[in-house]
Amino acid sequence: MARDGAKRITLRRAAPLAAIVAGAVLAGALFADQLSFAALERNREALLAWRDRNYAVAALSYVGVYALSVTFSVPGALWLTLAGGFLFGVVFGAAFAVTGATIGAVAIFLAAKHGLGDALRARAGGWVKRMERGFAENQVGVMLAMRLVPVMPFFVANLVPAFLGARTWTYVWTTFVGIIPGGAVYASVGAGLGEVFARGERPDLGVIFEWPVLGPLLGLAALALLPTVWRAVRRKPAES
Repeated sequence: MARDGAKRITLRRAAPLAAIVAGAVLAGALFADQLSFAALERNREALLAWRDRNYAVAALSYVGVYALSVTFSVPGALWLTLAGGFLFGVVFGAAFAVTGATIGAVAIFLAAKHGLGDALRARAGGWVKRMERGFAENQVGVMLAMRLVPVMPFFVANLVPAFLGARTWTYVWTTFVGIIPGGAVYASVGAGLGEVFARGERPDLGVIFEWPVLGPLLGLAALALLPTVWRAVRRKPAES
């Protein structure tokens, strides 16, 4: 009975994820217009002055705001990454953005994993069980590939591993490492915003999909998935 109860979907288990969803709806309604190029351009002098008054407080506040924006899936987190590059430079801007994004992603993951993940896996059908087994064979590779190539929405990439039973520490470090390249690319764009503002232009946000950037990311993702592909190839002759 205790085991069945542990797998039951209850209000208590669903509450953390429900709170995040409710917070996301509220944050989207209140702050959607605050994270934009126009807002960054309009407030750039005030942001630089705020940073110069107390760098440490500004850095910690930036990480906290980024973590909250990811936790509640506030639209425009990309502009936060650019703001990090603009305020703190490429290296520190990327480091602060990646740290904040990882904290927020882990919050969503834990809410989903411990709230509904076990119960949903217990009720899942055969194809989900097979997907879970395949995922378990190469958790590291799959999660790194999901992070390196930004084709899946970040919020979805936070939930899928939770529902497939990912190990928490594996999720944490693969998220941190996997989003470093993208964070560095956009922080470098942000570091050049001063010149963009001076010219009255907008930054090129499609830079990550240009081949010199996307090609290496695809290569890293392919390497991460190589163990999964190799197991699938070896398994076919055995099954036949």
